[in-house]
Amino acid sequence: MKQKIHIIGSVGSGKSTLARQLASQYEIDCIELDNIVWERHPTGDIRQFDEAIWQKIQQLTQQNKWITEGAHYQHWVTPLFEQADYIVHLQPSYFTRLWRIHKRFFKQVLKLEKSNYNPTIQMLRSMYKWNKSYEKTGQWKIKEKLQPFHNKVVIVKSEKEIRKLLQ
Repeated sequence: MKQKIHIIGSVGSGKSTLARQLASQYEIDCIELDNIVWERHPTGDIRQFDEAIWQKIQQLTQQNKWITEGAHYQHWVTPLFEQADYIVHLQPSYFTRLWRIHKRFFKQVLKLEKSNYNPTIQMLRSMYKWNKSYEKTGQWKIKEKLQPFHNKVVIVKSEKEIRKLLQ
């Protein structure tokens, strides 16, 4: 069993859900990169300096096993790509992601699902924007960034492929 897994994809692609499922199945800690990038405060999140992010990533890569997930592909994510046994690139359709964004937003507003941020209309708009940006350019930038690691990239586009991956 591989011990280090990185999951990447757009907002609404299913990164957190898959990471939690794998973490539970293999009893491995799951780390959301957003919680490394953002210092969480009740009044609003504050972005960490790149140096602080880099230090946390370096500490993480020293561990024997981990599952990380995030939409990030900045330079500080490269050690995760290098150290990962598998890199799962989630690529569901634009409309699937849009549906998931809506579903998650309403669950969070109704307090049926925990959120690391305040689920406001502004946040929903931002997610729309990020989803559209991923569709236009983000997915191509991620594919380019992952090219040196192509031998360990697993592309997943559907629920059926996720179920197969979990087996």
